[in-house]
Amino acid sequence: MQLFIKLFSELTADELYRILKIRVAVFVVEQKCAYLETDDLDQSAVHVWFEDEDGIKAYVRVMDSGVEADCPAIGRVIAAVRGKGLGRRIVAEGIRVAMERFHARSVYLEAQTYAKGFYEKQGFRQCSEEFILDGIPHVKMMMNCEKLPGE
Repeated sequence: MQLFIKLFSELTADELYRILKIRVAVFVVEQKCAYLETDDLDQSAVHVWFEDEDGIKAYVRVMDSGVEADCPAIGRVIAAVRGKGLGRRIVAEGIRVAMERFHARSVYLEAQTYAKGFYEKQGFRQCSEEFILDGIPHVKMMMNCEKLPGE
């Protein structure tokens, strides 16, 4: 499995198509949530994904401070194959990209409430009350990159 890290301007048309295809498959079709998945933040994001000969297996986008939040943020986290540690790996890569490219001291994300425990295991902490986004319960979460889990 190969790791890819690309700015929007570096994506080929085929790569962008595969990214949008998996995001729509998960966030719109699988979750039965009709919303505009393309939100005009992709152009400002770094796109990070694992792919093998069968396609994209995990994906996250990473944004600098000021795009989605006051600090670098990750979002659109997908592990197409569940139970194999790919979710943890792609989140870790997203955090690493935020730290290396954007000098993140903190990382922000908006988690679907059911996934809060997964992100807490990655070092994120809830920093808001639950809210509804596109009909799905979410919470805002932050991670302090100066105190990463296991260090």
